[in-house]
Amino acid sequence: MGLAPFLPTHSTRIFRRCQDLTSFRLYIRHYATQPESGALQRKKVWTSADAAVQDVKSGDIVLSGGFGLCGTPETLITALSRRTGVHGLTAVSNNAGSSDLGLVKLMKSGQLDKLIISYLGGNKYLERMYLDGKMSLELVPQGTLVERMRAHGAGIPAFFTPTGASTTVETGGIPIRFKAGGFKEGILIPGNKKEYRDFNGKRHIMEPAIAGDVAFIHAWKADEAGNLMFRHVANNYNNAMARNAQLVIAEAEEIVPIGSLPPNAVHVPGIFVDRVVQATEPKGFDIIATAPPPGTTGGPSPEELLEKSTRRRIAKRAAQELRDGFYVNLGVGIPTLVTEYLRPGIKIWLQSENGILGMGPFPTEDQVDLDITNAGKETVTLLPGASVFDSTDSFGMIRGGHMDVAILGAMQVSQAGDIANFMIPGKLVKGIGGAMDLVSNPDKTKVIVAMEHCAKDGGPKIMQECSLPLTGARAVSQIITELAVFDVDRSGGNLTLAEVAKGVTVEEVQAKTACDFKVSDNLGQM
Repeated sequence: MGLAPFLPTHSTRIFRRCQDLTSFRLYIRHYATQPESGALQRKKVWTSADAAVQDVKSGDIVLSGGFGLCGTPETLITALSRRTGVHGLTAVSNNAGSSDLGLVKLMKSGQLDKLIISYLGGNKYLERMYLDGKMSLELVPQGTLVERMRAHGAGIPAFFTPTGASTTVETGGIPIRFKAGGFKEGILIPGNKKEYRDFNGKRHIMEPAIAGDVAFIHAWKADEAGNLMFRHVANNYNNAMARNAQLVIAEAEEIVPIGSLPPNAVHVPGIFVDRVVQATEPKGFDIIATAPPPGTTGGPSPEELLEKSTRRRIAKRAAQELRDGFYVNLGVGIPTLVTEYLRPGIKIWLQSENGILGMGPFPTEDQVDLDITNAGKETVTLLPGASVFDSTDSFGMIRGGHMDVAILGAMQVSQAGDIANFMIPGKLVKGIGGAMDLVSNPDKTKVIVAMEHCAKDGGPKIMQECSLPLTGARAVSQIITELAVFDVDRSGGNLTLAEVAKGVTVEEVQAKTACDFKVSDNLGQM
């Protein structure tokens, strides 16, 4: 019978061509060997988190995954908080946790000296620590932060980005630390000034890579070779961080034998991961937002709420700017109401910067999944056709101009389209978040500001120049308030009043706007 029946198809053809030769040799090359169970030369699964974090040293830079409390390595953070002799740490994360969860534990234990994060949010404890000069804080745009970590893991020492150009991120205008006694005593450590360069006529700033000493990762599943899988938006920062640090420790909800994870499903190959431990702390959550069960009646409809809600009237007008099939990112506040007022037949793809495209409404109580949250850290659902991805991909599609529209709130907007929406020096430090990235490519992504026309004290929010730190320069194309709609000429630096609300006069708009503007020849009614 010979060898032919036992060879692969292509080998059989070669064999037949060689049959007339007087002699030939058959070589079989083995490219890999199947590891025997328990025979791995490098043991990656550790018995406990306490043992796994023993090599963390005072002064280390610790990368900590998660977005809000979704995907936060709570088991590893808790273990490190018990090592009170370790201090002077710098932690890098999207945010610092909330209440007593996340990195707040390390701050309260006195182990953290500095935070490099994107967003403080409503974390009043850390905000007070920073303003009182008791800790260092480096605020970084969300997309830039993940890219700085991805860059180091890929061997790239620095890169140029449009995000933050012509803002306090470029000038180093956000202090890293105030003197003892706080804001009123002055600055101890100023912000980092950035080099800038023009590419194709557009200003970019240079951002250095972040090199972590240790990375704490939360995974859904890990195998004994260190391969990791994430679940839904718990991917977020975990993916880039796992590729970055000298020592990568992953906690996993489930640890499985080698060969259990389909190769196509692996998010982080085991080459990047040094240690794996069982996650033992319960999953934390920020906001469980739910919808009423199907068929539930009662309560006013969105249309019924319009008459009593200025914010909803703004949202309804903003919704008219959206076309069928648009890819859209909605900021917090008024923009979140926009989807309730889409015109009939209009379907859009909502993007959430923590890693969702195709975000759906709030879940019913029986649909709640703590691994599916939006950028406001609320539980949401995924629509048919949705996709989930890590923060690197999320901000690649944002910064790359792949979104059609971004609708944001603002504290101030200038007549040239400058926007300020992330901090009030000395008073309010929520953080930059993803806003600087969302306004970084206004030539490809239309930026709409949806906000109330005046501040709570009655002062104007549409200015000749913004007095607050900028989120982006010449970024806004349209301003929608309860009084009016303005079109912004970003290159010319001026406004045109396009619409006024019912019962509102041009004179009233002028009285409540702190800059000059043109009036359209075809002035419409909102």
